[in-house]
Amino acid sequence: MSLQQHYVEEKQKLVIVIKEKFDFNLVQDFRTAYADVHADTKHVEVDLRETSYMDSSALGMLLNMHKALKGQVEGITISHANPQLKKILQISRFDKKFTID
Repeated sequence: MSLQQHYVEEKQKLVIVIKEKFDFNLVQDFRTAYADVHADTKHVEVDLRETSYMDSSALGMLLNMHKALKGQVEGITISHANPQLKKILQISRFDKKFTID
């Protein structure tokens, strides 16, 4: 599987790790990963440290997640993106909706 999730209880954070390609093939798995967040979840982190490719459907999935979790969590972070992915996120102005680090 190209996606893993885990909950960091002491930080009240759901972490979704995307491996290799973040594309249309992950639509259902990605949606499932955040669909049932713990009631005490304050933050969601999408970890891209192992992601080498991202297409426009990945951007759409991130926007859908943002919309679905609005009001439920305090913030969503996209972390560890390589320079190429970070540039895609900046050009798409995702820094306005997400924390990118």
